[in-house]
Amino acid sequence: MSGEQRSVRDGVRDLLRGLPVFAGELPDFDPGAAPGDPAELFLEWFTTALDGGVAEPHAMTVATVDEAGEPSARVVIMKDFTPEGWWFATTTGSRKGRDLARNPNVALLFYWNGQGRQVRVRGRAELASPEQCAADYLARPLESRVAGLHGRQSEPLADPADVDRTAVEDRGRLERDPDLVPEDWGLYLVRPTEVEFWQADRDRRHTRLRYARTGTDAPWEQGLLWP
Repeated sequence: MSGEQRSVRDGVRDLLRGLPVFAGELPDFDPGAAPGDPAELFLEWFTTALDGGVAEPHAMTVATVDEAGEPSARVVIMKDFTPEGWWFATTTGSRKGRDLARNPNVALLFYWNGQGRQVRVRGRAELASPEQCAADYLARPLESRVAGLHGRQSEPLADPADVDRTAVEDRGRLERDPDLVPEDWGLYLVRPTEVEFWQADRDRRHTRLRYARTGTDAPWEQGLLWP
């Protein structure tokens, strides 16, 4: 370990305190002018992030819990956004797929660095129809479809070379049958029951606007939260 690394290890707290927070130009947010439907505000914020050059604004954290109540979180790519909610894809046999089969309650988080914005979502995940799952898989780039055929996500890996060998085999399967769709491919819709829009403030007077409803067909109610 170098002297610089030891210094960082021994003084992480001081290092963290010295890092800038919300150093960029923060956009304005007037919660009093927010629409009644959080879907409209999400699209507005997402477009602002996209136009503002935020890297991968469609990346979102998905948090699930297993049968023991132990949480897991990972970053995935939002595949679609519709009036019903947020969509993402994974194999049903993956850890998150198994978690959702046992407990469909899920949380999503978008963080758009540089704009000091978060969108926090709580809701329930639904597995789409087989036709929708197949259409999502077939629309993916080739290498993404190759990876989707492995069927071993989250399993122990003894040799990294096994990934390359399996990829060659699965690429050959797709070349022979371009319409091949794995049985365990899953497309999920997250129907929200709570959506919070969080706008940072350099003086820590952050603005938090929460939308909540008692069910997926109930009307939205909105209100501010203390930062």
